Amino acid sequence: MKATQKIINDPVYGFITINHPLIFDIISHPYFQRLRRIHQMALAYLVYPGAVHTRLHHALGAYHLMCNAIAELKTKGVDITEEEEVAAKAAILLHDIGHGPFSHALENQLIQSVHHETISLALMQAMNRQLNGRLQMAIDIFTGNYHQPFLHQLISSQLDVDRMDYLTRDSFFTGVSEGVIGYDRIIKMLTVHDGQLMVEEKGIYSIEKFLVARRQMYWQVYLHKTVLSAEKMLVHILERVHFLIAAGNNSFRTGGVLDDFLYQPNSTLTDEILSRFCRLDDVDISFAIKKWAKHSDFNVNTLCNKLLNRQLLKIKLDAKPFTQTFIAEKIAEAAAHLNISKQDATNFVFTGEAVNTMYQPNDENIKILFKNGEVKDISAIDNPLIHQTISSPIKKFYICTLL
Repeated sequence: MKATQKIINDPVYGFITINHPLIFDIISHPYFQRLRRIHQMALAYLVYPGAVHTRLHHALGAYHLMCNAIAELKTKGVDITEEEEVAAKAAILLHDIGHGPFSHALENQLIQSVHHETISLALMQAMNRQLNGRLQMAIDIFTGNYHQPFLHQLISSQLDVDRMDYLTRDSFFTGVSEGVIGYDRIIKMLTVHDGQLMVEEKGIYSIEKFLVARRQMYWQVYLHKTVLSAEKMLVHILERVHFLIAAGNNSFRTGGVLDDFLYQPNSTLTDEILSRFCRLDDVDISFAIKKWAKHSDFNVNTLCNKLLNRQLLKIKLDAKPFTQTFIAEKIAEAAAHLNISKQDATNFVFTGEAVNTMYQPNDENIKILFKNGEVKDISAIDNPLIHQTISSPIKKFYICTLL
């Protein structure tokens, strides 16, 4: 007989309760279990050694916060049926199921031109067929097609339980205290007005801290220059491999499922492609990097060895783009140092930009509900800190160089 309740001991929140058959079926499904083998923060552990938690940790944490949020809304008289409650919990468990190896770092590298959220939806639909339609309401909520919009906003908005968990969890595992938010107070301040998720007036300062913490975590952790260097090196390894395979090179096979995505690129999400995709995880890429560290192609083996041994490319950030003259100088330096062509040296010298926005007024806005019934966007609140900095994006340009 299947257990009716289980508890999972989470290092961030303590005990997380699983108490519904559909939730059991989702968590025990191979597609969900694969998330154990995908790092939540890709290569951030090269800077923060504790950042080795997985997408499964995050999914369970977001589920826990969803449980708390729904319980809070129900105590305030919000009409949520048991079916809607289970569906919202199922949707948040599955919201990141489409992430591939090393998550955002390799977005579009394995299934080209397909965003992870598109893959997540396709996997949810495949699981729905396997589970005899029991995920349909969860899919409707996930896609924003359900008549209770606040349920979708709990999953995907600028104040959703996804963000609340990853900020809390990532700050815990990295030890970066700037990411600590008052998630419990924010959840206590949530309410629903005209079908929309809102925050009570007395929660304004908690939201302010949440937004500031998010911006600080992006610069200090997610867009940390050393993390950026490592992840761009990984991308350049894959791009070089794709380039050589397209030219007819057949020597990059690893003997695993990764070969299918390298040698038979496909952007059509058939059930077969999805099944293969769900056999891919960080281990496949890590093994390939170790194998290619002995490859005959100088560019590939050099980048792989540098990544394996944390001999990362130097990176410089600036408020304005680097000049073509400066970039050309760095390419020439790398070419001379490695005794390779300037064309090949572009694998060791490259530029890009990093953008950090605290709040996007045109997205799913954070609405504040005042005691008098008035509703205002958080960006319209008469608070100098929020008003001046909230929606101004900060862009930094970077250059990765060998020397």
